[in-house]
Amino acid sequence: MTSPTSQQLYRFLEDRFTCAQACTECARACAVRASLVDPDGTERQERVRRMGIMCAEVCDATCRVLGEENRQDEEGMRARVDWCRSVCLECARAFDEYPGAESAAATCRTCAEACAAFLETLG
Repeated sequence: MTSPTSQQLYRFLEDRFTCAQACTECARACAVRASLVDPDGTERQERVRRMGIMCAEVCDATCRVLGEENRQDEEGMRARVDWCRSVCLECARAFDEYPGAESAAATCRTCAEACAAFLETLG
């Protein structure tokens, strides 16, 4: 087993921070978008609202996991980040169908990209 180089460690920490920051921004954008949707609206509106709430919760939980300083199970972290990436992409597609949600959809995609970059760093 070889030790990571300082450059690999730096990239890991930088990508981890970028992913956590993107998750925080996405959670905020999704929560705001979900709050703007009428809870008694159409089935389509309800889907967008539910996706926004779920994405906000997943992103928030992922950010907390990435922010923990103790040593974590790499497979568990990988699964959490991949789940976040998937939920963000699904949420972005739901927001695409809802007028006025373009910015939130873009934020979800940015988070998914940050998650993908971090997964790449994990190898």
